Amino acid sequence: MLPRGRVCLLSFALWIGSSVARLPGTQHPLLTPHNDEKTRADEYEFKHPIRKIAIIGAGPSALVAYRDFVQAGFEVRLFERDDVPGGNWHYTDEAPADTPVPNVAIPLADFVPSFPPPGVDLPFSTDYESDTEIRKDHRGPKPVWDTLTSNAPSFQELPWPAGTKWELTHYQLRNYVRAFASYHNINSNDDNPAVSYNTRVELVEKRLNDQGEEDGWRLWLKKLVPTGNNTSRATWWTEDFDAVTVASGRYNAAVIPSIPGLSEWVQNFSGHISHSRQYRRPQAFEGKTVLIVGASVSGSEISRDINAHAKQVIQSIHPAAHYRVINYLRRVPQNTTIVSEIKQFLPLASGASFESGQIELKNGTIITGIDHIIFATGFRYSFPFLPQYYDDAAYVPHEGSSTDVTPFLPADGSHIRHLHLDLFYIRDPTLAFLGMNLGTQSFSYSDYLSLALAKVWSNTAKLPSVSEMWRMYDKVLEDRGGHGKHFQFLGPTRLTANIRFFIGWLNEAAVKYGGKQIDGLQKYVPEVNDYWLYSHYGGALKENVTTKAMEANLFGAIDIESQIGLFQVDSQEVAYQLMFDDNW
Repeated sequence: MLPRGRVCLLSFALWIGSSVARLPGTQHPLLTPHNDEKTRADEYEFKHPIRKIAIIGAGPSALVAYRDFVQAGFEVRLFERDDVPGGNWHYTDEAPADTPVPNVAIPLADFVPSFPPPGVDLPFSTDYESDTEIRKDHRGPKPVWDTLTSNAPSFQELPWPAGTKWELTHYQLRNYVRAFASYHNINSNDDNPAVSYNTRVELVEKRLNDQGEEDGWRLWLKKLVPTGNNTSRATWWTEDFDAVTVASGRYNAAVIPSIPGLSEWVQNFSGHISHSRQYRRPQAFEGKTVLIVGASVSGSEISRDINAHAKQVIQSIHPAAHYRVINYLRRVPQNTTIVSEIKQFLPLASGASFESGQIELKNGTIITGIDHIIFATGFRYSFPFLPQYYDDAAYVPHEGSSTDVTPFLPADGSHIRHLHLDLFYIRDPTLAFLGMNLGTQSFSYSDYLSLALAKVWSNTAKLPSVSEMWRMYDKVLEDRGGHGKHFQFLGPTRLTANIRFFIGWLNEAAVKYGGKQIDGLQKYVPEVNDYWLYSHYGGALKENVTTKAMEANLFGAIDIESQIGLFQVDSQEVAYQLMFDDNW
């Protein structure tokens, strides 16, 4: 009998959680002979020692990072805008606010930073009344719906008990992640002074010391604490750190495509148009005709969820260049009407109802009689607390902060540039981004990333020189086909290669400098993964003549052309998408 494996229901998902084990320091990997003088010249040297680290977020990756940083002896502060740990695994009936149409600028797509009045002494506090929207904006409700299930992997310290079901409810995962947090004394009820819940990071700036040199980071923080049923108190202050780990997640900035006429429809009928991140329960669509735009993970799963309640479900699909839509449509009930992508929302007649509005598809078909539209069209990376690092962004630094900044975040939020190993900011490796890859799973892959951060920042593992990091980055850029929204995507082959790299690098460093070693995947993991995928999607997802023919027949029936072939990537690589990654 195969050991129990897990893959994220709405994600790529090799089960690597309970198979990742810390090895005793007595194990010795093969070492490459070094010339010490040459090695020092080829290594990155931090200008200042790193003692105090900030973590932004309290999802699974952030919790793993906190564990490794504390075990390495750092002073750690963790800031979470929500009132509990877990990241996305905190379902609430409260849904996020409507996604603006047209989309707001990506640097502000998650939230607009809030600051105290100029010139006041910090900390500064103020009280809010009728604060429902303020609280919602501050905590950021998560894109999880009531019936969502997942087979996310376990943390290696808390493996799933034998007999645990492969697909768990988000409530079970919520409790599990909180149990891990409690195990490390960082749950919201642990009263750990190192952790600050209800606290949003408004700004991260490069700090200048008394000599005018860049020396660490300054965080502008805002804590919002309820004081009554509809009242709360906000307090702003700053804290300084030697290094910062951004673990705020990938699903904070929802995106709706720019389609002619859509803005007019939204202005007139906002309550009839929503993004998939707002979806909560299928009963809200009882007896309605629903148009779902997008057919990747969220689109197909929501379509499946509402099918028994809606009068009719119409699914608008976009021909993707990197995966076969037909694989996701296996999850969509057969009575769903599949149509081509939308060309335009036709102008509304005076006094027209939403149901009488007309939508033109790219094949010329006109559809009408729609009661509600759900855009399952994905998310972008948004870091409102790093405005200075976005292309063409306006930024006025506070006094005592550096003005020497080089943008590395694209204005469209499609990817993150200039990271070594998708982790360290090359120009300043005291800034790190954790858990930002697609096509992997944060519960388990974070073990490698967090240990790398802990070792490098404690000087018990070395980064290569800046020139070598740029050389490695350029090679990655070439291998991944350039920048774009799939630049952070790994998939099985790249993930395996990355894990092997981390094992070799970190275990060699452990022998040389001391500290933990780390193991890799068990041999049976790919087999477990394949069994689950076969069960979940009703068959193998590998590229073959049958899938090509099925998709060709579907596209031919609705007059759209397949785009497969623009990217030479195995379709199995991209079939394992992360939760809510809608690939518009």
